[in-house]
Amino acid sequence: MTRMEIAVVGAHMRGLPLNGELLALGGRFLREAHTGPCYRLYALPGGPPARPGLLRVAAEAGGRIALEVWELELGRIGALLARIPAPLCLGTVQLDDGGRPKGFLVEAEGTVGATDVTGHGGWRAYLRHLEGGRAHEGG
Repeated sequence: MTRMEIAVVGAHMRGLPLNGELLALGGRFLREAHTGPCYRLYALPGGPPARPGLLRVAAEAGGRIALEVWELELGRIGALLARIPAPLCLGTVQLDDGGRPKGFLVEAEGTVGATDVTGHGGWRAYLRHLEGGRAHEGG
């Protein structure tokens, strides 16, 4: 049985709304990791669920983005790919430790109208920021 690493940066991470899709495909969590500093992270319009888009940019023009590395049987990758809505796609993600798993990316056109959340360092941190803002609304 051949398996492949898949990097996930948003709603497919543990405890988030789409994690069940990975689990249903027999996905196995391997580790937490970070991208190299050549990515920007965007909160995409639409949802629910809220989804991020990871866009590769010039070296050092982005930030290190927290992610999770999962593993799927090679034969299940097509089923995952079929569930990914545009402008998201699968591609190769450069990790700060030199690893290069396949992972969720966004097409550049998909970032038009999206909010750049790179400064938060990852999707979970951005979601915590949103929750903190809601806790302070109205008083």
